[in-house]
Amino acid sequence: MHQVDAWWRACNYLVAGQIYLQENPLLKRPLTPEDIKPRLLGHWGTSAGLGFIYAHLNRLIRHTGQDMIYIAGPGHGGPALVAAGYLEGTYTEIYPRVTRDEEGMRRLFRQFSTPGGIPSHASVTTPGSIHEGGELGYALSHGFGAVFDNPDLIAATVVGDGEAETGPAEGGWKGISFLNPVTDGAVLPILHLNGAKISGPTVQARKEPVELQELYEGHGYEVVWVEGSDLPWMHARFADALTYCYDRIKEIQAEARGGSWDGEMPAWPMIILRSPKGWTGPRIVDGNQVEGTWRAHQVPLAGVKTNAAHREQLEDWMRSYRIDELFGPDGTPTELVRANNPEGTKRMSASPYANGGVLSQELDLPDFHDYAVDVTPGTRATERLESTRKLGEYMRDIYTRNPTNFRLFCPDETNSNRLGAVFEVSDRTFMEPTDMLDVKLSNTGRVMEVLSEHNCHGWLDGYTLTGRHGMFATYEAFAMVSASMTMQQAKWLEGAYNLEWRAKVPSTNILLSSTCWRNDHNGFSHQSPELLSLVLNMRGTVSRIYLPPDANCLLDIADHCFKSRSYVNLIVQDKQPQPQWLSMPEAVEHCTRGYGIWDWAGTDGLGDTKPDIVIACAGDVVTMEAIAAAEILKVALPELKVRVVNVVDLMSLYRPKDHPHGMSVKDFSDTFTDDVDVIFAFHGYPGAIHQLVHGRPDADRFRARGFREQGTTTTPFDMVVRNKVDRYHLVMDAINNAHYRPEGSHELYQWCESQLVRHSEYIVENLQDMPEIRDWQLGDDASGAVTQFGGKQVAPRPGAGTVARRAGGKGTVAKAQAADTPAARGADVGDTGKQAQPGADAPSKKDADVKKGTDLKKDTGPKKK
Repeated sequence: MHQVDAWWRACNYLVAGQIYLQENPLLKRPLTPEDIKPRLLGHWGTSAGLGFIYAHLNRLIRHTGQDMIYIAGPGHGGPALVAAGYLEGTYTEIYPRVTRDEEGMRRLFRQFSTPGGIPSHASVTTPGSIHEGGELGYALSHGFGAVFDNPDLIAATVVGDGEAETGPAEGGWKGISFLNPVTDGAVLPILHLNGAKISGPTVQARKEPVELQELYEGHGYEVVWVEGSDLPWMHARFADALTYCYDRIKEIQAEARGGSWDGEMPAWPMIILRSPKGWTGPRIVDGNQVEGTWRAHQVPLAGVKTNAAHREQLEDWMRSYRIDELFGPDGTPTELVRANNPEGTKRMSASPYANGGVLSQELDLPDFHDYAVDVTPGTRATERLESTRKLGEYMRDIYTRNPTNFRLFCPDETNSNRLGAVFEVSDRTFMEPTDMLDVKLSNTGRVMEVLSEHNCHGWLDGYTLTGRHGMFATYEAFAMVSASMTMQQAKWLEGAYNLEWRAKVPSTNILLSSTCWRNDHNGFSHQSPELLSLVLNMRGTVSRIYLPPDANCLLDIADHCFKSRSYVNLIVQDKQPQPQWLSMPEAVEHCTRGYGIWDWAGTDGLGDTKPDIVIACAGDVVTMEAIAAAEILKVALPELKVRVVNVVDLMSLYRPKDHPHGMSVKDFSDTFTDDVDVIFAFHGYPGAIHQLVHGRPDADRFRARGFREQGTTTTPFDMVVRNKVDRYHLVMDAINNAHYRPEGSHELYQWCESQLVRHSEYIVENLQDMPEIRDWQLGDDASGAVTQFGGKQVAPRPGAGTVARRAGGKGTVAKAQAADTPAARGADVGDTGKQAQPGADAPSKKDADVKKGTDLKKDTGPKKK
């Protein structure tokens, strides 16, 4: 215990030094104002408790040889973990400048929470950490994710009593209901009741012990209590508690792995540690109680640079740790301190589990070509199937080939998202009792289903950060429940990007299905593409967004994502039956490039000829609308030159300097031209397209249509109509913005208006979409256009002056001289939210003005403030 106590005192000394000092690290002379940092940052309150636990875990590891990682839920106690790594020697091995001597200690102190130094939390720069703990609530889910399929690992997971008030933390305790004692490791939760948050008490610290006992027993734990602040007796009590918990874990695992387990969920041990906040720090400051109160949360002595009394109190505090017993004259930790360090990779700061990329093995992936949908030019989009079902078949065989290295995490939606083929080879994981009515549910299952996006995301994070592979699949709208976790994971990966010692880990793969466009049956609450916009704002070093239009593209993208490292891969693909556009060779070529001109969807024989209008699309549902719109234009206005572009890798729209996947200037020009208007049908919010093409030639020519928060319970087609990204609105946009407007544009515009009115009336009367929409196939009746306009011949183009062009490449559009002249570029239908009225005037034959009684209005894109 002398070694444990000395190690803990050394850790506390280093924590205080990191918060306060920039010089004089060994206190070889009295402190002066020049020794104090100009800005005092950090969190003392939780750090002493974190160091206390760490010191005792080291003792346990030395005696048992157990592989352990340390997860600090209250990650604002980061200086304690930095100090631990420094005492263990790992920190110096990774950062040789920070030597274990006086100069190294000075650098250790100066770098903490300073420009050019290290963050204040248990961040990615901290050896041994897989959990920053800045945003509270995820410690337990990360701990359980780390030990799934790691049977030899224990994750000692500290949960602060402030963190315990968060929703994710409350859900995190349910992890034992999914923890298999045969194939998984163990999580040892340590609930640290230090009594206070930033400015007040915590709920759980004020509860009667019996209430907490019953709460956590109800979750399935065996609760072990350690309380007090009396030393050295607290050391003895906590050591006994840790030994008991370790022995109990080993008993549970031995029984299960020895073949005598009856399948009943064991009562896993946990510790409730009640100790003072700011333990061993200043008790009274300026007459106010600090230790054991919220005042100890951050910097208990705030005025030490200018207040001599505070400076003296700081020096007395730091000397109370008896530094001569802890560090030699040159600053090297003494033998008494070093004796509490485990050896080699048994040190928690050097655990390979906490640098999971060094342990990671590549997935044994089946050939995704084997799951291809048969598509030929003659059968393109003639039938519909559920694209995600093919992904389920693919993951089924990934499960078979990777029985300990891959998991699907899904909040009770695996079958709903059409991924249920995985149940052909694995049950759902469940350790609670089952009955005869349960389906595909057992304690040997490996498909992770729990109705908590936080748990699913956190489990995946812990699983991948320790080197394994997986996917989080969820309803698109409810990905926002855990969206902040996605952002935090991206920040971690971004931080690791510049750390050579951090080995690359398998990517965080997220599938969004049941998307906003096809959650017509569940209503507005289930309709939100917001996560796409959030990921769009992440750094290009870690962010990837894919919108496969069909099953073959989805398979290619999934294969790519499962092979990738250290990215957040967002895949957006609905689960409902949808047209299949590309053969597998076409899909591979398309996805490899990330975008492409679909010649077969545009004007026949257009080739490299400059189009009059470009219709672009990104997303499965809007791709169908874009192609249907192009088909209408080909039938009704065959002389109009239409180009169709599909984008599957959304980041390809960025400039190369903004994202590594960005199209070159030439590729962008070859695809979208430099001056032809682009109607862009987009899965997400339209503003994202303007963000993506910012800085591209004449970016104002991009007119984006997408989700505009117009949702309800309605029909599938009405969802796109409400958001004005349906085929008829796209056709009207094309007429309004095309550089050339052939004869018949006026009639086509009116017909589209009438179709929208007919649609509105039809769905109210018949409770389903119109037949030409519901039964649409490529090459069929073109959404009714063949019936209306079929048999038209391609007319020769009129002479000079009939093509509307931008004056000088920008500004207004010249009026066309053809007999039928639709409204000038930018006129739009329905932006007021009103339905077009029967008989409403189409764009005037005389000029580009909007007639009274129509729903047309001037709209030249985003207004400048």
